[in-house]
Amino acid sequence: MTQAADKKLGVVPLTALVVGAIVGSGIFSLPQNMAEGAGAGAILIAWAITFIGMLALTRIFQWLSINRPDIGDGVYGYARNGFGDYLGFNAAWGYWISVWVGNVGYLVVMFSALGSFQALGFFGDGSSLPALLCGLLLLWTLHGFVLRGVQSASLLNLIVTIAKIVPIGLFVLCVALAFKVQTFRLDFWGGASLGGVGQQVKNTMLYTVWVFLGIECATVYASRAKDMRTVSLATVLGFGITMLLLVCVSVLSLGVLPQAELAAMKNPSMAAVLEHAVGPWGGALINIGLILSVAGALLAWTLISSEMLYLAARGDQHTAPACFGKLNAKGAPANALWLTNGLISLFLIINHLNNAGYNLLIQLASAMALIPYLLCAAFSLKLAWSAPARTARLLSLTLLGTLYGAWLIYAGGMKFLLLSMILYALGLPFYLRARRERGLPAFSCRLDSVLAAGVAALGALAIWSLATG
Repeated sequence: MTQAADKKLGVVPLTALVVGAIVGSGIFSLPQNMAEGAGAGAILIAWAITFIGMLALTRIFQWLSINRPDIGDGVYGYARNGFGDYLGFNAAWGYWISVWVGNVGYLVVMFSALGSFQALGFFGDGSSLPALLCGLLLLWTLHGFVLRGVQSASLLNLIVTIAKIVPIGLFVLCVALAFKVQTFRLDFWGGASLGGVGQQVKNTMLYTVWVFLGIECATVYASRAKDMRTVSLATVLGFGITMLLLVCVSVLSLGVLPQAELAAMKNPSMAAVLEHAVGPWGGALINIGLILSVAGALLAWTLISSEMLYLAARGDQHTAPACFGKLNAKGAPANALWLTNGLISLFLIINHLNNAGYNLLIQLASAMALIPYLLCAAFSLKLAWSAPARTARLLSLTLLGTLYGAWLIYAGGMKFLLLSMILYALGLPFYLRARRERGLPAFSCRLDSVLAAGVAALGALAIWSLATG
């Protein structure tokens, strides 16, 4: 065996990379997020639906990476190859916005965790003026590092992984020991204020998307693996481990504190739950783990967000303005990075002025990711239907993933669908400029123009609805 082959990743390290790619800040706020709109019974149903749907999406991204290795642009490439320039652009645009809005949420929850320490109480819930100023300082410090071509080092990745997994594992153990069946059974199907079980399940969907945002990243390590069987096994194991952690954190918390108390908690709520179970040291441990985890993740997701806009703007076939497809001398997509971090700064200021909070930010970030995920699933269904060796198993998988993507949009609710349309509509001038740069008509077909008009109309409706309360 060659030295290069010896360095290829096996199942264990590859599984660790998959888990690290999926687990972010969301799990640290999951007890409150899930309890906010659902009782224990509805939460269990929601996790069952999420397991089936996200497993289908995981397998779809895995299948696409193996069967269409010629598409190297991920979500953007799949949507564009399947449905043309306009929908491809919107997949990149929506995913890009989802990531940087998520980064706003990261900064808010990080300073909320810092604010839990008595000496740093001035950070409050992450929306105070000191939190805003320090968040901007951290953001633009990272911006300077990325412009200089700084990438995540292996040591940083190791620290981040430990910071995520160790506190979460300890939380699960301690909360399992403190679990009380009578507390868990209290208002098992939710109080009257939460609505019916179906409504409660819908209330959780944007949060389940948030905690799995980045699931498509699991296939990016394929070139480092010993073989594709290793990738397949590691993907399934990584998904299973992540799902187990998420379910344990949200469900076991309901056996420590009743749903109403969890719903009223400040985030990161894992800290408050563990503090209730074992004392103040538990809350401090979770908050430290969150701070280290988010600090490391911010660098990676800053790179990913600017990279997505860069992918849509590079080359002769770009669908975003070409200025965002340029690299600086250090190989960083500078223009895309400036726009991305400028918008993050703007949203941090808006969050401070309106005290929108972490939950609203992550729901909006999740809503923006729904259409890109649906387009990728629909592309896989299109490929499966036209494949010469079409099989019932493949068709069932891709159909299930597509239906789950459509269900997520429905479950996310009209409010967030309309809010996302405002942001999608803002992308239209960028797309039209790119078309002019290429000397092409505004739209390549009538369907694209109808879709663009529909997005603009829904965005206008959303703005009118906001203005009229």
